[in-house]
Amino acid sequence: MSTLGTGALTLADWAKRLDPDGKVPVVAELLSQSNEILEDAVFMEGNLPTGHRVTIRTGLPAVYWRSLNQGVPSSKSVTAQVDESVGMLEAYCRVDKDLAELNGNTSAFRLSEDTAFLEAMNQTQAATMLYGNPATDARQYLGLAPRYGAISGAGNAQNILDAGGTSTNNTSIYLVGWGENTVFGTFPKGSKAGLIHEDMGVLTVYDANGNPFQAYQTHYQWKNGLVVKDWRYVVRIANINTANLVSNTAAADLISLMSRALDRIPNFGMGRFAFYMNRTVYSILRLQALNKSNYAVTVEKGLNQFGTPMSWLSFEGVPLRRVDQLLNTESRVV
Repeated sequence: MSTLGTGALTLADWAKRLDPDGKVPVVAELLSQSNEILEDAVFMEGNLPTGHRVTIRTGLPAVYWRSLNQGVPSSKSVTAQVDESVGMLEAYCRVDKDLAELNGNTSAFRLSEDTAFLEAMNQTQAATMLYGNPATDARQYLGLAPRYGAISGAGNAQNILDAGGTSTNNTSIYLVGWGENTVFGTFPKGSKAGLIHEDMGVLTVYDANGNPFQAYQTHYQWKNGLVVKDWRYVVRIANINTANLVSNTAAADLISLMSRALDRIPNFGMGRFAFYMNRTVYSILRLQALNKSNYAVTVEKGLNQFGTPMSWLSFEGVPLRRVDQLLNTESRVV
């Protein structure tokens, strides 16, 4: 897999560049505790205040064989511009001043509450990256599932593999190639990347009856969007029946499906690739690999981008990443 260009940064990279006081890197590390798709995604600053406008080539120019002493017609490619929107995820935490100071360790008490808010933001952001749909909630950005949500008649149908599940207890595996010209996250022009954690100090706030009291207030905000610049660099393995996987009855052959997914990618030099699946699939995949005497799912060890030790399984050199927000209750994709 290729090294990404300097313009394609992860949230950890952006955090190290933008906040010298150390607060954001701590937030970024907390975000890495689950839903690993957020660790891998590269981010680029949008070229619009509300998102990012991307130019996509939709047609190639005509080319001709030429005879001596004869010219050829001029031609040109065809492009289209698409505006990818950004959603604003926000929350406020208010803790009664006297309650926070009750045990004499105000900072530790507030950090325990911060952790819960950060995890909630993390889970919601990961879920939106997968399932966000402005057609059902105009405040969201468009996630991967709606983009790869139909096989029949869809322009990107060749990158949606059908695992055969026909009920509503299905899940999916995604193969994503992150890169500047393939798939990346975005944030509004002139704003900061990632989750902003602002300690607003002690403020006068009001209870349900309009009576004032003093409270510590924290503001959380995460402006984020998803850009699929080249749809060929995402493959969805859809309709994986989870009940059949667990019971090993007519279970989907995950190794064969993932092998086919790899063959859909035009050029592995275009980005950094990973498979994304939930814990159910992650576990069953290892069991299926044990039964394939001629195939190996390997374990690799090292440091992740946050500098902490990690180990993960890989398939044909492509890391396998767990994403808890990938549902086991997806409807059949047709």
